[in-house]
Amino acid sequence: MAESLRSFFDEIEAPDRHLVLLNRSSPDPVRNLLDSLLDGQPVSVSEVEADSAADDDVVALVEEGSVVARSTLDELLESVLLINSDLYKTGAIELDEVPFQLRGYPASNKEKLLLIIISRVIERIAAEHGSGTLRASFQRLSRIDDERGTRSVYERVAGTGVDVHVYGVGDADSLSGLPLTVHTGTSYPYQRSWFVVFTPPDGADGDHVALLALEDEPNVWEGFWTFRPELVTRIEKYIAEEV
Repeated sequence: MAESLRSFFDEIEAPDRHLVLLNRSSPDPVRNLLDSLLDGQPVSVSEVEADSAADDDVVALVEEGSVVARSTLDELLESVLLINSDLYKTGAIELDEVPFQLRGYPASNKEKLLLIIISRVIERIAAEHGSGTLRASFQRLSRIDDERGTRSVYERVAGTGVDVHVYGVGDADSLSGLPLTVHTGTSYPYQRSWFVVFTPPDGADGDHVALLALEDEPNVWEGFWTFRPELVTRIEKYIAEEV
């Protein structure tokens, strides 16, 4: 059994990955949008003018010197704007298990968006599966009502048949109308963690996916997400048994 949520960070392999934009013909604002997506993260973006016969605006993911995935820039940005779960799996970027650090407001107006996007991806995967278990922390349970659209997201996910558990500090009475299990407490995981973890039923096909971020400094988050079934299962088990 893991000693803490922090101990799972030691299992991340953190491959050396970066993006290469080939034959860019798109205007600067489009390139700037790609940069903003990865701003402050350990994934750089560079540009290369390739052979004139090659397609324009192709984004390649390079790992340890080899191209492991590619996509057109339009497909990539569409995935971002539509919060397409394929962006974070086997599709356009494959940035799972790349550790990140980001800051919340007011230090940054946009970095925390990465946490929100990945959370929405996992919630969508859970809803599409329609079974299994979703565990999510909110620090303050009031955020489920305060953050636009969050209550409806969890009402929809729970309505599909997913066993939904939410964790946070505060009064659970406002959530009594939602078909989910509420866990309250004041320990470190309740106050300083942001996790969204989905596991399908035992033996069932489907994505295992976990986002885990910790706020060890005020408003500064360190985290990762993973699709590794064995690791996701152990994170889920730790939360179920220890949090």
